[in-house]
Amino acid sequence: MPLGRELPGEELSPPAGRPRHGRADWLTGARITAVHGLFYRPEGRAGEPEAVEFVLESGESVLLTCGSDRTLRISSGVWPGLPDWCVPAGLWQFEQLGTLPPPPYGGAWTVTGTQELRDGNGEVREAVIRCENGDFVIAGGDTVAIRFVSR
Repeated sequence: MPLGRELPGEELSPPAGRPRHGRADWLTGARITAVHGLFYRPEGRAGEPEAVEFVLESGESVLLTCGSDRTLRISSGVWPGLPDWCVPAGLWQFEQLGTLPPPPYGGAWTVTGTQELRDGNGEVREAVIRCENGDFVIAGGDTVAIRFVSR
């Protein structure tokens, strides 16, 4: 489902950088061409990213960020730009994540479904983006943890 477009019987997706509300399967059918980590770099890259951005074949993107309560925030991204909260912008940088495999033959992962694992308050703690070749598992915490589980 494309971001930022009104579809019959569904709400309009939020502007870039705004939280997404609605069904967990909203990304089904999209093609992911790249996954980038967003790092705060005052002293160079260290540890896990503060956010992860999935770049879609359509040119849109999806940003997953950890909240101060260790939850996972899911919003429309502004790829290749930085989110508004990256201040000062010169201390933030996107990088490819070396722990993830390159896109499969054809140049993109096709999303077959998604799942959001929530806590007792209904907040997202973990998101699973299921693709034909495996699953991206993204968890909130002090930083964002991401891994790819091959099938």
